[in-house]
Amino acid sequence: MADLAKIVAQAVAATLEKFSAAKLRADEIAVTLVALGDHPTSTQHRGDALIYPASVVKLFYLVAAQQQMEDGVMADTAELRRALHDMIVHSGNEATGYVLDVLTDTTSGPELPAAELAAWHEKRNAVNRYFHARGYPEINANRKTWHDGPYGRDQQAVRQFTPAKNALTTNATARLLVEIATGKCVSATRSAQMLDLLKRDFSSQADHQACEFIGAALPPTAKLWSKAGYMSVARHDAALIELADGAKFVLVIFTEQHSEQKEIIPEMARAILAGWTS
Repeated sequence: MADLAKIVAQAVAATLEKFSAAKLRADEIAVTLVALGDHPTSTQHRGDALIYPASVVKLFYLVAAQQQMEDGVMADTAELRRALHDMIVHSGNEATGYVLDVLTDTTSGPELPAAELAAWHEKRNAVNRYFHARGYPEINANRKTWHDGPYGRDQQAVRQFTPAKNALTTNATARLLVEIATGKCVSATRSAQMLDLLKRDFSSQADHQACEFIGAALPPTAKLWSKAGYMSVARHDAALIELADGAKFVLVIFTEQHSEQKEIIPEMARAILAGWTS
């Protein structure tokens, strides 16, 4: 078995050195690596650090939606399936907003009086309650993703309730991907459906989530399932990888304050892959 802690430590050190001119710091990177198999093992660098996840949070909305459909709480409609597809495959923010509205029985709109806003925000916390009950106490997943930013009651909630933004850790994200990969997330059938949405073709330039993040470091014989996220101060990827020899692992990399440095995540992934295969 590869020494995962050594692999990640060396990859972090090598990446910091390579991007020293950009003043990349160790506390601007978080990494979790999980080797799958009969006895999964894992290691991390700042894996418990709460970080704004950008579009990676959509993974959590996908799982919560699948759970509500499984439980019969949410109707499994063609429109919902269209939104889930666009949320994950294309990382659509409008689709994500629709999914979160349906999940929480809320809508965006004009500002609300204080009491109504409190009740609205309590309903918006439905996804948090689901994951907290499953042992994910460290996350916050109750905000929509935006192009231009929140308005109306969504902006009220940002100002009045903490935390003001979504927050994930690489450990929590890796745990969720492991559950999906092993067929233990909601059900085996629904885990397979989620994997279908996460499947990436990193040989093509058509999908930037596939070819500009961890996928850029993979050999052509590998397989990739992933969800990336990026905005002005964050650039992240969460991936399940299968190599030609059948080895599978989950790799989650979050970077902060260097979203313009597109090569940080691929470079770290290359270093981890090199350590893994050696």
